[in-house]
Amino acid sequence: MIQIDLVTGFLGSGKTTFLKKYAEYLVSQGFHVGIIENDFGAVNIDMLMLQDLLGDRIDVEQIVGGSVVTDWKRRFRTKLISMAMRGFNRILVEPSGIYDVDAFFDVLHDEPIDTWYEVGNIITIVDANMDATMSRQEEYLMVSQSANAGKILLSKTQEAQPQAMQNTVTHLNRIMEAFKCARRFSLPAVHSSCDAMFSQAPSTHASDPMLSDASIVFCKPWDDLTEEDFSSISTCGWVRADHEKLWFDPKKTFSSLFFMHVRCTQEELQNAVTKIFESKDLGIVFRMKGYLPLPEGDWLQLNATPGNIITQRVPIGQEILIVIGQDLQEATLRPYFFPAK
Repeated sequence: MIQIDLVTGFLGSGKTTFLKKYAEYLVSQGFHVGIIENDFGAVNIDMLMLQDLLGDRIDVEQIVGGSVVTDWKRRFRTKLISMAMRGFNRILVEPSGIYDVDAFFDVLHDEPIDTWYEVGNIITIVDANMDATMSRQEEYLMVSQSANAGKILLSKTQEAQPQAMQNTVTHLNRIMEAFKCARRFSLPAVHSSCDAMFSQAPSTHASDPMLSDASIVFCKPWDDLTEEDFSSISTCGWVRADHEKLWFDPKKTFSSLFFMHVRCTQEELQNAVTKIFESKDLGIVFRMKGYLPLPEGDWLQLNATPGNIITQRVPIGQEILIVIGQDLQEATLRPYFFPAK
């Protein structure tokens, strides 16, 4: 059977950055890897970040849109059927950050999908500096994405203090309890020690939902990942755990806005993004991402969450900026990207 891994996590947690490293490791181990990308809304710009992975042993497919769960399931099922015929022996799925993992299991248990695929690993990416103030819908999605994880990878740990990482795990445990999930998590005893993190057996298909040993939470900077680290992650499995369901319409609760033909310098863009995150009159902004064309012919890539604004020059881009959040006010957001000259 074809092993399928889910790499999930909330908006801006760093899923795509990890996915690139993980896919490269699997290819180095001889796997023929297929990646399924899905973003919130009708435009998937994260696909561009994965273009340099394309080759004989790896391919990237996308599910466009699908913000309604039934649409996503149908498109995901169709994509899996087509990919089963193409000789992949490892599939990686990166869904939108606004994602209920129940949808993943629903499709994997359908016929004929269940005769071709088996769930391999569920890897959840959590920002080490996770925002302590989250809506109930955001907290529910965090629980859904974490409840079945074989590994929880804290991202951006090089920018986080030990207390911030502990606060993140404490917050995660609190919302697990709030949604009646039995699982609890804890930090490794020594954050920087690979040996300390992987001294215990992996949790593949664990039956004990209360499993909370240090092998579950991983908090090592990703640039320092070794082959041993990836080997442990690639065999982490998943855990059967229940939690209380929160019914809401993601399409009505969360929204995305698209801004085309934005023209500004890197400094102007960073100033605009900083002001947007600081403003209280624009709605709740979770993430901003996209590309701006540069006069020299390259592109300026934006990847921003509150407190972490990254811009870099890249050779490939798409002329769009995307803002994702709740109760977004387009009329008041637009002037930040199109200031009067």
